Amino acid sequence: MNLAMNRSVLVDTFGAREGLALRAKQAALVIAGIALLAIAAKIKVPVPGSPVAISMGTFAVLTVGAAYGARLGLVTMMGWMIIGMLGFDVFQSSSADLNGIEYMMGSTGGYLVGYLMATVLLGTLARRGWDRTAPKMAAAMLLGNVVLYVPGLIWLGMLYGWDKPILEWGLTPFLFGDAVKLALAALLLPALWKLVGRARG
Repeated sequence: MNLAMNRSVLVDTFGAREGLALRAKQAALVIAGIALLAIAAKIKVPVPGSPVAISMGTFAVLTVGAAYGARLGLVTMMGWMIIGMLGFDVFQSSSADLNGIEYMMGSTGGYLVGYLMATVLLGTLARRGWDRTAPKMAAAMLLGNVVLYVPGLIWLGMLYGWDKPILEWGLTPFLFGDAVKLALAALLLPALWKLVGRARG
């Protein structure tokens, strides 16, 4: 069991492994991850009839979780959310007029909670080696999406009322896009591990 949980994640395969140099590497990864999350969140496609748009944000969240591991991934996510909470325009639909706590308590609030949960899940599964083959990475992404959607849908129901078409607003319009992102991640992470293996060979 311990061996299964001690496998490296992608960011462990390069750079420093201890001391101040490791801390500097981790700080740089957190900054890079926050930038990636902010950029990916803004790559979005509006969905008619839904208060939530399709974006590359979920892909970035789940990929960062798998590549960074649970602990560093969670620190990165928290850093991104703190920056957003302070009013910076880093979220999917935040703007100069709607940002910070006000935005976070809106329709995407539950999904932000789901992001944290999904990051920890993907990081934990990556430590077990699920990011090294396409089938397991696809399964990890699927589980991550489930964990992400549950609090998101619950929040929408509480916010707008359960008499509203919550699934039509917050789930069904995004299934196709999520399937594409799942397939992309299932190919990307194992491919990067193969590159690492060749570089070491």
